[in-house]
Formats: sequence, C-alpha cells, structure tokens
Amino acid sequence: MMLLNDLPLGPLERALVDSLQRLDPAATPVVLASAALLCMALDKGDVCLPLARLAGQRPWPEHAFNLPKLADWQAQLLASPLVGADGDFTPLIVEHGRLYLARYQAYERHLATQLLQRAADLPEVDEAQLSESLGRLFAFNQQQPDWQRLAAAQAVRRKLAVISGGPGTGKTTTVVRLLAALLEQPGCEHLAIGLAAPTGKAAARMAEAIRNAKAQLPVSEAIKAALPDEARTLHRLLGSRGDSPQVRHHAANPLALDVLVVDEASMVDLALMAKLLDALPPMARLILLGDKDQLCAVEAGAVFAELCEGRGFDAQAADDLERITGQPVPLSEPASQLGDAVVLLTHSHRFAGDSGIGELARRINGGDVSGTLNLLKEGRSDLAWNAEPTPADLLDRLDQGYGPYMAAAKSADAAAAFAAFNSFRTLTAQREGAWGVAGINEALEARIKRRSQVASRERWYVGRPVMVRQNDYALGLFNGDIGICLHTEYGLRVFFEGEDGFRPFAPARLPSHDSAFAMTVHKSQGSEFSEVLLVLPELPSPLLSRSLFYTGITRAKQKVEIWGLPPRLAEAVATRAERAAGLAERLAHAPAVVTADAPIATNGQLGLFD
Repeated sequence: MMLLNDLPLGPLERALVDSLQRLDPAATPVVLASAALLCMALDKGDVCLPLARLAGQRPWPEHAFNLPKLADWQAQLLASPLVGADGDFTPLIVEHGRLYLARYQAYERHLATQLLQRAADLPEVDEAQLSESLGRLFAFNQQQPDWQRLAAAQAVRRKLAVISGGPGTGKTTTVVRLLAALLEQPGCEHLAIGLAAPTGKAAARMAEAIRNAKAQLPVSEAIKAALPDEARTLHRLLGSRGDSPQVRHHAANPLALDVLVVDEASMVDLALMAKLLDALPPMARLILLGDKDQLCAVEAGAVFAELCEGRGFDAQAADDLERITGQPVPLSEPASQLGDAVVLLTHSHRFAGDSGIGELARRINGGDVSGTLNLLKEGRSDLAWNAEPTPADLLDRLDQGYGPYMAAAKSADAAAAFAAFNSFRTLTAQREGAWGVAGINEALEARIKRRSQVASRERWYVGRPVMVRQNDYALGLFNGDIGICLHTEYGLRVFFEGEDGFRPFAPARLPSHDSAFAMTVHKSQGSEFSEVLLVLPELPSPLLSRSLFYTGITRAKQKVEIWGLPPRLAEAVATRAERAAGLAERLAHAPAVVTADAPIATNGQLGLFD
C-alpha cells in the first residue's frame, strides 16, 4: 500500500481508492491503481478505461509502477471481488477489454438497448400524405439531394431521428417543418410535443427560432397552433433534484410526451442521455439535433458523435426515400444498427461556397494542417491570423474591438448595447492564464476602469458584461445567460434579454456570475457573433483539439480572427479528441451485445452506486 500512497492522486481518486479498500481490505495495488486511473479517465470525459491503451506501461512516469500485460491485467482485475463482468453487482465492471464504474457501464448498456429498440419500432405512416407535406414544406430548397427533406422524411418514418449539421445548415428550419409534416399525418393532430436543450440559453434560443419559423409555414392555422413554442432544459424536463442523481421522471413515471426534440445534443453527456431515454415513453418519437464535429459534453461521454458513426442508407431505405421524397439518395451500407436513423445536413446557408470560414472549417475537420495554415495566409476577407501574438498587443486589439460596445453601453440603450456586444466576441481555449478567460477579463477590465475613473475595487461599472454560472429558476436566469450593466435612473442595473424585451436586475440579486468580455469556446456553443477573435494558448495544452478549433471559428457569421502561434494551430488541427467509450461498438455489433431489455431504474436512479 505504500506504493499507492506515493502516487500523485487527486482528492476524488483518493476517495474512490479509500472506499474500495473499505469494501475489500485485501484489494491489490493493481486493482486500486486501475480504479484511480479510471477515475482520472472519467474526469477527462472518457466513459471507461481501455485496458489495451495502458497495458504494460508506466501510467505515472515519475513513479516506478508498471501495469501488467493486457491478459494478466484483466485476469488480476476479474480475480478481485471488487470487479465483475456484465450483469455482476460489483463497483467495477470489465467488459470487452474496457474497465467501467458499474454505474457508467449500466448507463451505456441501457442507452444502447433503448436506442436500438426505438430505432427498430417503425410507426405507421401515410406515405402519400407525407410526400405531399414534404413537397410543400421544402419547396424552397433547390439542392440535390435535399438533405433537409430527407431528414424530415426519416423523422416521420422512424421513432428515432439523429440530425447532424454544422452552423447554417438549417437544423431549426428542418425540425419545425418536419414537426408540421408529422402533425399532418392522420391521427397525429394532437401530439404532445416537447422541446428541450442542455442549457437554459440553448432552450430559449430554440424556442425563439421555432416561434419565428412557424409563422412562415405553408400549413393551416391549426397546425401552427399545435407546434410548440416553449422549451425547457433537460434537467428541468426530467425533474432533477438538486445535487442528487435521481430525477422525477423515469421508466415508472414517464414524461407525458409523444415527441421530444432535443437541440444541441452534442452537449448531452452519457448519464443525462441515459436518463432521458429511460424517461421517454416507449411509443414516443425522439429527435436529436446537433453538430457531430463540435465539442462534446463537459461530463463523460460523446454520445451524439457516437450515434453518428456508421450512418448510411442501404438499398431498401434509399428506394423508400426516393419514392416518398423524389430525391436521389446516395447508397452507403450502414455500419451501425441505427443506420438510416442518422442524417447529415451538408449545405450551409450561412457560409457561401467562397467563404473563408466555411473552407477553414472543412480543412480543420479534415485534419489538414498545411492546408489550414496556407488558407490563413491567403488574406481572405473573412479570415485574419496573428501568428506572433503578445499579451500587450492582444489587450490593445480587444480594447479596439470592444470600443463600439462600450460607447453603446454608455448610451444606456439596452438594445443597442446587446447588438454591439454580439457584433464582436473573444473566445479562448482555457479559463486560466494570460491567454485564458480570467487573464483577459482581468487585464481588460483594469484598463476600462482606469479610463472610466472607476476604483479598482469596484466590481460594477457601466458596460460590464457578465455570464451567469448557475440556474436560478425564480429569476428566470440560466447558466450561460449574458447580462450587461447599464446606468438607469435607479442606479446601475444588469439587463438580460427576454422574450418581451430586456429585464433589469439589481447587481446584488444575480446568481453566481463572471465577467464576460472573454468566454471559453465551451461556453460559446450554440451562440453566434458577427465577428470572433479566437485566442489560443501560448504553450501546448491538452485542451487544444480539432473540435475546439472548429467550434470556435464557426461561432463567427462574418469574420474570424485567430491569435495563436503556428505550432498551436497545427496541434489543434492534428489532434482529434476521442473519448473512450463503448456505445458505438454496442450499436454496431449484434443485438446480443445488449440483451438487457428491462429498465435499469424504477425509482429514477439509473445504475449502481449512483
């Protein structure tokens, strides 16, 4: 045990090791070290620990502790009473060469089962009516094939639809029209449709987009009235109970919905997605919208990206879709059992064919390092690159970039201030350091306060932008919401955008928040700004990845400016952030891999040791 005490374990790893030692005082160092490594993997977003990745290696280079070879390692794990195989009631599970916490193995197995069952259950469809609806609702599209129309057709013909597309590919347009087509099906006039998203900001944006889109639909007023115009966060939809993993809605108390649409599904982690599927009635349709190339959830899992693996249309699906939609359908034998439930929207209405941002996004996703760097050197009108950034130059650039915003804030016009703030935004890869959110905000605020003759100790001043860090349902403010401090006749007030205009709050009433001149790329997901300045760290960082780079640049509608050294750009493009998980394999292999057909939970608690 002295060896384990010497290992550089964090508080969470120590707590797990201590709890396992209490359950089995004779636990070997290999078993306990494996549990610690699994805990570290979960913290990085992995669902499990692939044993082959570390077998025979020294996981902590500065310590003389070697893991056994793969076969010996797996044998030692399974010899422990703390470790079992699929179906065993033990804290740790080994399955297909992967080590899981029992709770996450249960989440993954149950989610795969639910998805496969839903994908195999085909509803009755009036094809003639569907064909007429799609022809009318998507008549404005001239692309061949029209992937929006094909995605809508599949969402009506299937209980499960996964629709992925980059910025500007029309995911919201597609979903509001496919819902209209679904409501026009015989007997579907009164479907209970729910809208949800991982964050309050994303839910509000989704609801607003659908409200705006349905006004232009070529459908009856009755169909428009049946379309939903309110959205909730997934946690609120499920009835989360504070810090408890239990939720109010589950298999024994399902949601009262016939259709559920989830936007920004790439942000949904494994645990939340498993609970969502558990709470959805078996007969209900599930429609997931997202961008498979964006950053994954903060918590463990990359569910949406895994669902998009192995997509394709076999000959039967292609024939059916061509008959209904009149669209040519490329044949591609699906490698996943979800197969044709997944549709990729490829035509961007935001980025034209000659768009530098669009081309940059394609090269980043393709892992083309030299192509990316060469494109940034071309001097495209919507691309700029500072390859030799310094903190002083960056501060001057941000001061200039936010100049129009600070002038608008002094006018005390909330609409003008928000419009100016959304025209330019700074995004970073990390929170800490001179090139992170904290360092940039601190330096820029210090300069603004000096210029405005505001005491350095004062937190609030005209023009201070803030981002809410936690949900406050009483105030109607949610994690990620942006507020701007303006002067009013009652003193300083922080304004937030609302459905009926701008809502002012006294600064003291706000939930936990941070200044928001700069924000992380993670926090920017789902947002759009006219211009984006993306700051990359000066030193190599594990946060730099292809998905982070892609997500950051595609927040810009008109121009993106990148501040980063060439090696950091190259590292970001070359690094594909892959999370260890087994969901895609469960969906790709024979159904026997996922034989558990009984719900894991009947009391809102999925899995073991939750």
